[in-house]
Amino acid sequence: MSSFLTPPAATEYAPFYAHYVRLAGADPLQALRAQPLELERLLAGLTDEQARFRYAPGKWSIKEKLVHMVDTERIFAYRALRIARGDATPLAGYEQDDYVPLSDADARPLADILAEYTAVRAATLCLFESLGAVAAERCGTASGHPVSVRALVYMLAGHEAHHLQLLQERYLPQLA
Repeated sequence: MSSFLTPPAATEYAPFYAHYVRLAGADPLQALRAQPLELERLLAGLTDEQARFRYAPGKWSIKEKLVHMVDTERIFAYRALRIARGDATPLAGYEQDDYVPLSDADARPLADILAEYTAVRAATLCLFESLGAVAAERCGTASGHPVSVRALVYMLAGHEAHHLQLLQERYLPQLA
């Protein structure tokens, strides 16, 4: 049985992550396995030019959103690894709005971004699936708040669900 079928308590993550925890569903590992297929379905046939689309001024392009998703996944997985291995060092936050402009995402081919996404997701799943119940319950500090490994798994699945929903509701309808 998966160590991640019991949702984290509200004390295991910062309040601003509650929305992501809810979006993760009952089985966050299954969500993480299914999300690449959903992303592939949503972006099927999208050209590089279309992937530079922004639904409003100042919003990220689709390519930037994808690179943000990859960056966040790497950071959450790194946090989970450190905490799962008993590292009690408080982990710094990261400012997504500083990362995205420096990613140069719009200059990259969409296919390359998707290949990176696939590789990162495979590595994330290998890590999470290797963790037992004791590791899943370990807690540390990230961005100045307590966080458990279990919460990070839920937060990551919910973060992606949030961005897939934004793609479906705000981006893709304007490209149809």
